[in-house]
Amino acid sequence: MRNILCLAVAILAGFTTIAQQLKPVRYSDGAQQLAGMVTNNAGKKLPGVLILPAWKGPDEEAKAAALALAKQGYIAFVADIYGVGNIPSDNAAASKIAGQYKQDYKAYQHRILLALEQLKKEGALPDKIAVIGYCFGGSGALEAARAGFPVVGIVSIHGGLAKSADRENAALSTKILIENPADDQSVQPEDLHKLVTEMNDGKADWQIITYAHSKHTFTDPKSPDYNAVMAKRAWQHTLMFLKELFQ
Repeated sequence: MRNILCLAVAILAGFTTIAQQLKPVRYSDGAQQLAGMVTNNAGKKLPGVLILPAWKGPDEEAKAAALALAKQGYIAFVADIYGVGNIPSDNAAASKIAGQYKQDYKAYQHRILLALEQLKKEGALPDKIAVIGYCFGGSGALEAARAGFPVVGIVSIHGGLAKSADRENAALSTKILIENPADDQSVQPEDLHKLVTEMNDGKADWQIITYAHSKHTFTDPKSPDYNAVMAKRAWQHTLMFLKELFQ
């Protein structure tokens, strides 16, 4: 019992630390209020990283990534794509709302652009901004590249890689890193093949790293898919990529 209580206290302390080090930021899309979070180094004119969370909205993985990036000297901003009052409570609701944004990709791109503008307002250097995303957010990172947003690079972490067949391939001016779990059942071999074709057609500077024995949410410590070894490697690859982008 004592050990369980100690563990509970440690978990609560960890959440409190995150809450203290991430500042809530309200911004808006017309009448829709959006609730993002920024690291406590905001305003210091540093490289910036926009974090696009998974399909349930800003979660502990996105928040932990923001804190870790702040330690690297970056301003990190966790975006709110869905808006206040629209955060899904379960997987079914998350699947529905994420599916709406995947279908209406221009609406998704618009919310990403608003978050990028807010990141700049928080002090991020306009010419040194990158986007990383997890799962649904990984799909969003690719949408930032497809939209031609002024970012120096994007990282898609176990993201959805497919786009609708009626969308033509276009120029991709930003650098692209795809971190793809080998056993992700949501990504078909054809999706990967078409993405490579898209990036080559767009003359992108791209790379794909595939992580062995890894299922979809392999980077999330709370997921049954979590692979500690591969998650650590993926994070190191992300940091190396960001260091190159911001040098």
